Amino acid sequence: MARWPLALSLPDGPEAADAPLYQRIAWAIADEIRRGRLQPGARLPGSRRLAVQLGVHRNTVIAAYADLQAEGWLEARPGAATVVSPRLSAALPPTPEAFAPTRVGVPLDAGFDLPPPPENAWPEPPKAPLLLAGGFPDLRLLPTAALSRAWRRAITRHGPRLLSYGDPRGDEPLRTALADMLATSRGLATTADDLVITRGSQMGLDLVARALIQPGDAVVVEALGYRPAWAAFRAAGATLVPLPVDAEGVQVEALACVMAHHTVRALYLTPHHQYPTTVTLSATRRLQLLTWAARARVAVIEDDYDHEFHFEGRPVLPLASADPSGVVIYLGTLSKVLAPGLRLGFVVAAAAVLDRLAALRTRIDRQGDTLTERALAELLEEGEVQRHARRMRRLYADRREALASALRTHLGESLTFRLPPGGMSLWAEVAPDLPVDRLAAEALKRGVGVYEGSRFAFSGEPVQALRLGYGALDVAELREAARRLGEAARAVRGRGRG
Repeated sequence: MARWPLALSLPDGPEAADAPLYQRIAWAIADEIRRGRLQPGARLPGSRRLAVQLGVHRNTVIAAYADLQAEGWLEARPGAATVVSPRLSAALPPTPEAFAPTRVGVPLDAGFDLPPPPENAWPEPPKAPLLLAGGFPDLRLLPTAALSRAWRRAITRHGPRLLSYGDPRGDEPLRTALADMLATSRGLATTADDLVITRGSQMGLDLVARALIQPGDAVVVEALGYRPAWAAFRAAGATLVPLPVDAEGVQVEALACVMAHHTVRALYLTPHHQYPTTVTLSATRRLQLLTWAARARVAVIEDDYDHEFHFEGRPVLPLASADPSGVVIYLGTLSKVLAPGLRLGFVVAAAAVLDRLAALRTRIDRQGDTLTERALAELLEEGEVQRHARRMRRLYADRREALASALRTHLGESLTFRLPPGGMSLWAEVAPDLPVDRLAAEALKRGVGVYEGSRFAFSGEPVQALRLGYGALDVAELREAARRLGEAARAVRGRGRG
């Protein structure tokens, strides 16, 4: 790895006034080793290079290095660099007290009071070779060759402009391409001026929360739902009010009771494939919801996180496509179609809302990754993203069938589920005599990671269900994961009978 110049401050107090220059250099290096800045095995610059940097004769640096080698601080390897000795021990001669460090490395504790830590909205997934994590795409199938070519063309053709400051709303060619996608496939009458590009849908959620919420405002959420969204609203000062979810989605009729007790500012929901249960909000409830929101002047934040992957019947259009009143704020992402690491999301909303989002964005991020945005715009214009989405839709539909079949074979009546209409995961209710926490722990011992239902519960109480993802694993891996999950269920039941 290429090395940066080593910034070195020589002792200059009265104690060092009479010390030879080489000794002061040696003390400075020993001090940096003691406080953890120079770790054992770290390479030091060559004597010639450090001499030029410090403005001293090379022999002075050579003498300092020799002194440190004699004391055991450094090792000189023939034909290689001088390094901090990997065999350092407390028995080495100490640096004079006047030059001893006051700490080792960066302090662990701040020297001032901190407020309570922020909510941890992203609990780590289980560490398992077979991770049935819902919502994860299969990154092994990403068209990396096409993506790398698009990046290369973007920087070759437009590098100086794309690597400078840009529009906080996002690169215009990508906004144009996304507007065309939304108008064609999702029924939204959009142009490039109707959306803002964000670094993933989570940034979109955070910006929307800060643009809308004032401390004390109520935000209605799904009682089984997406914790990172809840964290964004809480951070903006919102009080969250959960609504029950059933086989038709969120229970809209319960809103009347909520309105009687709270000043509701917004409703956040996932109507296409409800997160985590995967149910689709019924047509009747959609109409009721839009009518209620327009009358109550409440924002509806629609998170359409995996719109491309719907397998049954006609595609269900977003709420935003039937919103003449401007109450819906629509969030989408390319994370599921392509890859979460690309960090590309978007928000469609009324112009006044987008102006606020752009202003807030300049305070935390200034702009997005314009180079990646331009590369993705090219892939959309060429149809590469659309072709990849069609391939993955067929693939995920096959994987859905494979997982469902394997679960029926290996777990039988231990799990009750219906095939989800789309997405990359299914919601399975676990038999009452099979404690879900013990099942998850036993599965993890066998190399299978699952998400327990309590992970998505607003109340935090146990939920006798699992969310099982089929997007990131191929058919053979899914069958093996289901087999091991069946073994885990039998082991739990066996111990229970014993």
